[in-house]
Amino acid sequence: MQPPLIGILAGMGPRSTAPFIDLVVTQCQQQYGAKDDIDFPKMMICSQPAPFYEDRPIDHAALQGTIIDGLQHLERTGADFLAVACNTAHIYYPQLAAAVSIPLLNMVDLTIASIPDSARKLALIAARPTTESGIYQAAIRNRGFEWVDIGWQPQIDNLLGIIRTSTDPALFASLWDEIIGRIQMTGADTIIVACLDLSGILVHASTELQIIDASQCLAHAIVQQWLRAKNG
Repeated sequence: MQPPLIGILAGMGPRSTAPFIDLVVTQCQQQYGAKDDIDFPKMMICSQPAPFYEDRPIDHAALQGTIIDGLQHLERTGADFLAVACNTAHIYYPQLAAAVSIPLLNMVDLTIASIPDSARKLALIAARPTTESGIYQAAIRNRGFEWVDIGWQPQIDNLLGIIRTSTDPALFASLWDEIIGRIQMTGADTIIVACLDLSGILVHASTELQIIDASQCLAHAIVQQWLRAKNG
C-alpha cells in the first residue's frame, strides 16, 4: 500500500516556500525520528504565483480563483490531503475546502488551538490583508483571550517590504525590536506571527514574550496528519 501523498500549496510569497518545506522536514525528524531519505513523506508542492501587489488592493475574486486552481491541481496529482502555506489565503477557507474533495487543513484553527491556556493578552503580527480580514482576531476572542493592538501595522508593512529586497540580519533585528517594543507596551504576553515571510526571519527577533508561529503550527499538523493516514 502506497503511503499518503501530501499536497502543499505555497508560493505566496515565493521566498517563503523553501523555508516552509524545511519546517515540515524538521517536524518529521522531531515527531518520528526521520533520518534516512526514505523515512520522509512524499510531497507534491505547488508554488503558485498569486495576484498580490505591493501597491494596490487585493482582487479577492482573482486571488481566491488562483488558490482554488492550485488546490485542484494538487488534488489531480493524487494528494491525500492539502495544506495552504499562506495565512491570507484562509480568508476564503470555506470556499477553498468546498472546491476540493479531500481534506484541507485550516492554518488559523491549528494556530489558535496551540495557544496555551496560560496566555492572557495576545498580539497579532501579520500582513495587512490578514489583519484587516479579522480572521485571527475573531478566533482569538472565541477562545476567550484578549487581543491588543496599538497600531503597529505600518511597521509590519515596512518590514515585509524590506524582506523583498534585503537579507541584512542587523536590519531585521532592529525592525523586530521596534515592533516588539510596541507590543510590550500593551502588556501582551503572547505574540501570534501569522505570515510566512515574517516567520522566515523570526530568528532575528529577540524577546521573552511567548511566540506562536502559524507556520510551525501548520508544519506540525501536516506531519501529524500524514502519520495518522500512514498508520491507518
